[in-house]
Amino acid sequence: MDEVFKALADGSRRRLLDSLNTRNGQSLRELCTELAMTRQSVSKHLAVLEAANLVTTLWRGREKLHYLNAEPINAIADRWINQYDQGRVHALADLKRALEQEPMGEREFVYTSYINTTPERLWQALTDPAFTERYWGVTFDTDWRVGSEMAWLHNGVRIADPEQVVLEAEPYRRLSYSWHSFTPEFARAYEMDPAEVAKLADEPRSKVSFEIEPRGRAVRLIVVHEGFAPGSPLLETVSEGWAELLSSLKTLLETGEPLPQAEPAATASAAD
Repeated sequence: MDEVFKALADGSRRRLLDSLNTRNGQSLRELCTELAMTRQSVSKHLAVLEAANLVTTLWRGREKLHYLNAEPINAIADRWINQYDQGRVHALADLKRALEQEPMGEREFVYTSYINTTPERLWQALTDPAFTERYWGVTFDTDWRVGSEMAWLHNGVRIADPEQVVLEAEPYRRLSYSWHSFTPEFARAYEMDPAEVAKLADEPRSKVSFEIEPRGRAVRLIVVHEGFAPGSPLLETVSEGWAELLSSLKTLLETGEPLPQAEPAATASAAD
């Protein structure tokens, strides 16, 4: 946690995070222009934020884009803040709420987590029904081959569609698939407003990708959920659901037990 607190202690770095929270996925040039800082200064501050895992970078063609990563703030709140008087950590609590309530980007969600596990174990956790059922409440019916259809099974509901397919599958390194369909059965199972589910069904089909990279004794997991329409209500729901889901995945792999859930949330089912 020391690196996170050190990174947040600098006003310039907080302004960079504020800028990314307002408009995620910016290039170095865009950040320099918006904050009236030299390229060298911005690069140094970004390096500190990346080292603290507060910023994630992804290449889009020849351009390197920067994304705000909520995982360290969530970790502080989950593992540290709750032990102390909330009044004394009001600023961090406000930042956590802002990261959870606001979409992390206009058209995509990006989240980076470091997990004390192996690439093989993490791959199993993403694909094996015995694992996914424990922290997600979802199982997948597929052979995990590129182009194969995959059915989602959640709370007794089977969601199958020819457009729900495996897009990439490189064991222990990368996995990608198209997102599930929003059906009338889905709405009834989770007692959601059929009209709201119909709106979600009208949105473009999105996709999620998992990048797995060994980092010493740990593994870095980057989750990118993209393909949303501008102003997508689904993106906001997904952003909230993924943070909780990935925290539970990390906890399961590191402790053997997922995070406790107060109740099966319809919000999570829509996002997950």
